Amino acid sequence: MQSENTVLITGSASGIGYASAMRFASDGWRCVLVDYQAGALQHLLEKMPQAKQPHLIRVVNLMERTEIATLAADMPYLDALINNAGMSDGTQLPLTAMTQEQFSPLVRLNLDAPRLMFQTLENRLKPHARVVNVASGAGLHAIPLRGAYSPTKAGVIALTKALALARPDLGVTALCPGFVRTEIVRRLIDSGRLDPVRAAGKTPLGRIAEPAELAEALFFLGSEGARPLSGSAVSVDGASSVYGGSAQCPPAAYDVLPMDTETYIAVVGVASGAGQNWMSLQTGNRDAGYTAVIDASVLDAPYGQCLNAAHEAAARFARAHTRNASLTLLLPTQTMDWSTCGDEAAARMFVATQACEWGSSGLRINSLEVHAHTSVDEVQPIARYMASAAAQFLTGQSWVVASCEGHGRESI
Repeated sequence: MQSENTVLITGSASGIGYASAMRFASDGWRCVLVDYQAGALQHLLEKMPQAKQPHLIRVVNLMERTEIATLAADMPYLDALINNAGMSDGTQLPLTAMTQEQFSPLVRLNLDAPRLMFQTLENRLKPHARVVNVASGAGLHAIPLRGAYSPTKAGVIALTKALALARPDLGVTALCPGFVRTEIVRRLIDSGRLDPVRAAGKTPLGRIAEPAELAEALFFLGSEGARPLSGSAVSVDGASSVYGGSAQCPPAAYDVLPMDTETYIAVVGVASGAGQNWMSLQTGNRDAGYTAVIDASVLDAPYGQCLNAAHEAAARFARAHTRNASLTLLLPTQTMDWSTCGDEAAARMFVATQACEWGSSGLRINSLEVHAHTSVDEVQPIARYMASAAAQFLTGQSWVVASCEGHGRESI
């Protein structure tokens, strides 16, 4: 009989961690809940769906190396380790004005704890387990007057990529959220340090995400189907990481659907005699509440015509959809051939640019880069998540599918 899936989630007493614990438990996973807030953990435990074996609580201060070390005792074998716990800076001081006592807490929790968690629990990970480190869009772009927040989150991304190379048998990814209505963000809003209108204005989808949306991303990245993304820093941020405009983005003019809304996926642009059965990505219920298109036409574009093919695919999609739908382009993996790489890179930036133009209407566009040898079975969980209603805050991203036997590749 197949053993029960088990996940450990740090920072599970609130925010994204809380929502993630509920999401994993709703799918039958056994959860190990780690946080320093004993009462909040107990409250969460009382609300969670039960698993075959009891969920476990571990009250630990992750800023203390010795307390992290205690987690190795009596820990069940893990299918997934989610390093979610983190904190923001509350001093508002310039970096050079901060004392070591003010600077170091973020370093210990945001950067040191994920590394120590892996070192402590490495021998408790099952073969082919997944490790997901929650970084931030702040690790991709510097945010001033937030202390060590941006530096530590950049460190988490680097740690993730290095670990993926060192342990190709595992699936190791970093999740980079944008603005999410967590307790940290609420405190920033209440203190006047974050204007929610301006934050939404930096996000092409025109809104701030809810914790449940990032929980869906963590649930996917913690699954076996996400292993081909190992080594990637995955941005689920409403396209804020790819937006370079100076004007405020318009507010969302669409309704956010429940994360479990059924998705109808239509597959188009498959050439006759194509080497891969891309049509098997299609799902059958045309009356589903969310509509998605996976377009394979760019894979068969003439030499040097990826950008034009991507433009034509987006124009076709726009003629048929005006609200709440997604387009996923299958693209050939970026090469280093000087005669074609410019066109290939232009197609990827087209995806980001189109996402910024479409965002306020709830139309999403992403791309999935596939190798000639990539199997459809390998791609299916990734493509279906990317296209689905569960990924409504994911847009403007280009993901690379690497072989499960190879090393991870960085997302663009």
